[in-house]
Amino acid sequence: MKKDDIFEFYRRLAEANPEPETELEFGNAYQLVVAVALSAQSTDIGVNKATRTLFAKVETPQQMLDLGEEALKDHIKTIGLFNTKAKNVIAAARILVDEFGGEVPQERETLEKLPGVGRKTANVVLNCAFGQETFAVDTHIFRVGNRTGLAPGKTVLAVEKKLDKQTPQPFRVGAHHWLILHGRYVCKARTPECWRCEVADLCRFKKKTPQPAKRRTTA
Repeated sequence: MKKDDIFEFYRRLAEANPEPETELEFGNAYQLVVAVALSAQSTDIGVNKATRTLFAKVETPQQMLDLGEEALKDHIKTIGLFNTKAKNVIAAARILVDEFGGEVPQERETLEKLPGVGRKTANVVLNCAFGQETFAVDTHIFRVGNRTGLAPGKTVLAVEKKLDKQTPQPFRVGAHHWLILHGRYVCKARTPECWRCEVADLCRFKKKTPQPAKRRTTA
């Protein structure tokens, strides 16, 4: 995709949604670390349902340690892989308390050393909590990057690096949100809704899907 097309691509998404944000609910950087870690192979809706009562009690790593692993499991038992996730969340809380004074570090490499925190999670935290220009590539963004031609790549890291290289200002902070929301609600995996896509004419996807015909009703 050409430089001018990339700018226009983001400009249209930004015009449609001027203030994009994550759909995960959180009150501070630590709660976001927990929410994103819990969201692996789970939906944001499911995570939010579980964390509403959890975050009413837990705002800091020390409070998570005070809650304990078994009580944490009770809060998140509706989330997939909750046993492993609970173990990782408690282990990460211990590291944050012992090594960082309970504060969430603002460096990707440091965040990735926490149990249950990978590169994508670290990028989300840096972007959403600290406003850094990071590109957290999940399945939606990977699909949008390749399907549209915005940032084609064979691996998640390749797509991330291409987005980092090609995404212009003033769209760099919000890019991750626009792309994930576009992939989640418009550029869907099985049947992209090209007929209502703001950037369809810029997209390289050849098999554009037409608007579904309305079903005829009988009196």
